Amino acid sequence: MSSQTNAGGVHRAKIWQIAGFAFNNTATNMYMFMMNFISYFMVGALGVGVVLATTFVTVMRVWDGVSDPFVGYMVDKTNGRFGKNRPFMLIGNLILMLSTFIMFHFSQKMPMAIRFVFFVIIYMIYVVGYTFQCVVTKSAQSCLTNDPKQRPLFTIFDGIYNTLVFTLLPMFFTGYLLKKHGDFTMDYFHDAWMMVAPVAFGLTCIAIFCISSKDRPEYFGTGKAVKVGLKDYWEVLKGNRAIQMLVVSAGTDKLALTTQGNATVSVIVYAIICGNAALQGAVSAYTSIPTMLFLMFGAGVIATRLGQKKAMMFGTYGSLVCCVLSVILFYVADPSTLSLPGIEGFSGLNFFTVAFVVLWLGFKGFSGISGNIVIPMTADCADYEVARSGKYVPGLMGTLFSFVDKMISSLGSTIVGLMCAAIGFKDALPGPNTPLTPELKFIGVFCLYGLVIIGLVCNIIAMHFYPLTKEKMEEIQDEIARIKAKGAAA
Repeated sequence: MSSQTNAGGVHRAKIWQIAGFAFNNTATNMYMFMMNFISYFMVGALGVGVVLATTFVTVMRVWDGVSDPFVGYMVDKTNGRFGKNRPFMLIGNLILMLSTFIMFHFSQKMPMAIRFVFFVIIYMIYVVGYTFQCVVTKSAQSCLTNDPKQRPLFTIFDGIYNTLVFTLLPMFFTGYLLKKHGDFTMDYFHDAWMMVAPVAFGLTCIAIFCISSKDRPEYFGTGKAVKVGLKDYWEVLKGNRAIQMLVVSAGTDKLALTTQGNATVSVIVYAIICGNAALQGAVSAYTSIPTMLFLMFGAGVIATRLGQKKAMMFGTYGSLVCCVLSVILFYVADPSTLSLPGIEGFSGLNFFTVAFVVLWLGFKGFSGISGNIVIPMTADCADYEVARSGKYVPGLMGTLFSFVDKMISSLGSTIVGLMCAAIGFKDALPGPNTPLTPELKFIGVFCLYGLVIIGLVCNIIAMHFYPLTKEKMEEIQDEIARIKAKGAAA
């Protein structure tokens, strides 16, 4: 496919450009997964209490959200020799690499009086770097392609990469590193960094190369620079119904999925309830390929033919059914019988194993569609704003979305920490050798599925008021083409 603009104002990217640029999100997701274990680092290396450690993560998520609008403002103001997006990708990844190295290798060596303060400062710098790189995943969508039929292709590649990341990393972090070191030691975090940092840097370089030819003014909004002020944040939030509803939808989903992916929740579910921590990686391995095929069908067929809104709803309803059935399964069957080939203690397939894997596969497939489609939907919201007000503000749009999203999802670690503290885990988080109790089982099932169900219901309500159907987006692209033609004539 050509990357040139056709007579109708639609510009497309080549398939390899979309596939390569999706690695930018993969790189930041690798750091996000590694930092899921930061509470264990704080408790073990810094001597911080459980409630403070989990609450700290929440506070830093708030700082992450607060920094988003300012980074977005910088993106919208940037249009130099190296483009609008590429500088933020490179600088952001370098900040991530250096800050996490210092965090894991020097924080615990600081004098006790300043140890925690030092860690907080480095973590705040890490958050800024994460925001630098992460905002581009959303802001560059609108210049990568504006073809409504091509834009969902990003979801396919991004979903495949994320499926691989969240399949392989649990196997590495819990199946290999935890077994190698026995606990979350300093050597554990050193080995984790040695794998994540260089791989994420390589993926970032690929993404920079793939976006380079599209990171130019002729692919931005109306084709000319538009002055943007801080007051535009409020005007966009007030007048853009699409981003309002997308924030509500994705924000509640993100809270649930952040809690679900919490390292402590994984320990409770797989190590304590099911009896073997290695099962997490095994489940991911067995469901990864079917999940990718599921995602390719959802994004490749439904989204490109029926529009991204309908793809979102398809994934939402499917996820809801799978979650409700999974909660019932955990209480009518025996989770301790979960057993998979290749894992120590495998004794043959049984009802719980087959039902759990099928439902988990369905959930991951459906939620992969609804979760990953959000990123190109953000680009739709940015184009909607161009047609609505004439302002091209992709950085503002992406970070406005991220700001509210992170403020909501920041509660995930706190929810887990407070629930654990409420049943007696005030000085240490539940570990692989913690005995199972009914209270721990409730926490595990609620955090794995319960919050997701609540988020999906909110999703359904928000999408009812989301205005950007496939037909509406075609009208918007025609309007943007008219604005460009008028500007060129003038």
